[in-house]
Amino acid sequence: MDESRHNKPLNENKKQEQLDQYRIKNTGKPMTTDEGKKRSQDQDQLKAGVRGPSLRQDYEFFEKMGHFGNEEIPERVVHARGYSAHGEFETYESMKHVTKAGFLQEAGKKTPLTVRFSTVQGSRGSYDTARDLRCLGVKLYTEEGNVDLTTIAMPVLINQDAMKFPDAMHAYQSKQDDDIPTASGAHDLFWDYVANNHEALHMVEWIMSDRGILKNYRVMESWSINTYLFVNEQGKATFMRYIWKPVLGVQSLMQDEALTIGGLDPDYHRRDLRQAIDNGAYPEYELSVQLIPLEDEFKYDFDILDASKFWPEEIIPPQIIGKMRLNKNIENYHTESEQVAFNPANVVPGIDFSNDPVLQGRLMAYRETQQHRLGSANYHELPINKPLCPFHNNQRRGVMRERIDVDQVNYHQNSLANNTPYTVSPEEGGYQSYPEKVEGYKIRARSDSFKDYYTQPRIFWNSLTPIEKQHTIEGFSYQLGKVESESVRQQNVNQLVNIDKEMACIIAENIGVDQPSGSNVPVSTSYPSLSQANTPKYAYTQKVGVLIGNGFNGNEVTSVLNYLQECGVFIEIVSEQLGTVTSADGTKLKVDATFLTMSPYLYDALYVVGGSSKNEDKFSQDIMTYVSQAYKHYKPIGVATTGESYIQKSNKNNFAGVVFAETNSDFGEDFVSAIAQQRFWDRK
Repeated sequence: MDESRHNKPLNENKKQEQLDQYRIKNTGKPMTTDEGKKRSQDQDQLKAGVRGPSLRQDYEFFEKMGHFGNEEIPERVVHARGYSAHGEFETYESMKHVTKAGFLQEAGKKTPLTVRFSTVQGSRGSYDTARDLRCLGVKLYTEEGNVDLTTIAMPVLINQDAMKFPDAMHAYQSKQDDDIPTASGAHDLFWDYVANNHEALHMVEWIMSDRGILKNYRVMESWSINTYLFVNEQGKATFMRYIWKPVLGVQSLMQDEALTIGGLDPDYHRRDLRQAIDNGAYPEYELSVQLIPLEDEFKYDFDILDASKFWPEEIIPPQIIGKMRLNKNIENYHTESEQVAFNPANVVPGIDFSNDPVLQGRLMAYRETQQHRLGSANYHELPINKPLCPFHNNQRRGVMRERIDVDQVNYHQNSLANNTPYTVSPEEGGYQSYPEKVEGYKIRARSDSFKDYYTQPRIFWNSLTPIEKQHTIEGFSYQLGKVESESVRQQNVNQLVNIDKEMACIIAENIGVDQPSGSNVPVSTSYPSLSQANTPKYAYTQKVGVLIGNGFNGNEVTSVLNYLQECGVFIEIVSEQLGTVTSADGTKLKVDATFLTMSPYLYDALYVVGGSSKNEDKFSQDIMTYVSQAYKHYKPIGVATTGESYIQKSNKNNFAGVVFAETNSDFGEDFVSAIAQQRFWDRK
């Protein structure tokens, strides 16, 4: 992997140039009211004497306090907790054979974009590492209009029809009586829903796996879930789903790590994203598309319009068509993340919609939701949502209208303005829906082809490694173990037996219910693409905590640290107090964090150097606590020649993933190789 390509300077794009018109710096400027009058004092209300009552004429106070009371907008009903960044998308090769979408017509074409990552269940004040479904919205500012690509971090959804989405979310979110739990579905209502809505089981299985506790946004794979259409210049349509694949591969936390980090650093994911971009380690994701000819709609043993089913990559290979790079941090959370509004209906000619019933419902729901949340039908005029291309229509007025439309004719079919703004033909770039032939009776029903609830969950289970299966069992056991109703716990185990008999029996024993009867569906298929064990792995951007005191070997340690940095590894010097530590030969290192302010849970690997300290017993105890936790979580550990005393050898450990510098001339290379592997599941 070529790390150097990540450190290129930011190339300004047209969207950033547009946003620059709205960026304001207040530093060094005189204070004024909102109307521009300069202020002479901003500390006290206007009063009748220094100890007298405040006066109603103090409009400066009313302006300041009144604005403060209205600073927040309603948070999103789902996806409330999130974070954004800016970047660009580069097309790898022309896709004109399947779509006429302008941004996909030529190799090397670059399109500016904004993204927002989010969780689903928790409020804005929840924490990043909760076991949850994670989502990614990408707003591409193309020359033909905005394109919003909305994805989630698993290839299946909890419902098969948009009519069920409010029910699923009502059950998933915190209870009405006490608003508990926040950022967790570990309660009776959610699991009662899962037990009684069989289509939900598949996505819940993914959430209970390692996929539900992703390590950070930079290593998040995400799928469109819904089935779209590509349409080319000849009017030929192709079924399409798309996938964002992180260049660094997919990585996850262990369950206790996710829970602990949620308390140690609730902002863990957003902090990681921001720091990576600040360090020039720009997160990258390759866009893949899976394509199915219209005539092959009924070729597979699953319905390609069913959002609760994945399209197996081994059967429908994804084609990589471009790459997204996030290369600029947001400068104002409210205006660039809270106010960004996504809608899957935002497409351009060449992208259309299938009859996927979840997608069909989403096309209506998003706009109405954004209008309510942002308080205006004109939310598209907000800088972060504003397209780069000009837009003209007959829509007028409304709350917070920014445009000053000076022409007086605002209706279509007119003579006074020569019938402008005018429509254009598809040949001139006008959007035209794919002329699909449809027929049938009006009916509230679901296709029988949607009703296989267990085959794909069984395939997913078959595809997991033993350690991934163990983690999934732990996920189910933890969540169901918090359910008070024995009946609900039993119902879920009775559902899980359809996926795997042994798994269901272990969970039943863990949560204190009867062993389920019956057995799993007789499916032996597995797909390597479903297991994280087959993801790419790199040392690049892994975070190493350097545990160090005074009196270390300066030549040895600086050589190792320099090599780690050359390999793109992030290092952080950790000691008993801030300041510097000094080697035996006088080399000084700046301390970045202390044992008190950091935690072994927040590092991907440790470099144990040791040394002397004012309080030797406390210093040694802190290092051994860090080492113990890292070892317990299967993380790589590098041991300097001065650090061996902190590693306790016994017959109970095999030191897998522990690299010693003593008599090892290749220590740096071996340690980086261990860091790249990330976890050593065979460790004892």
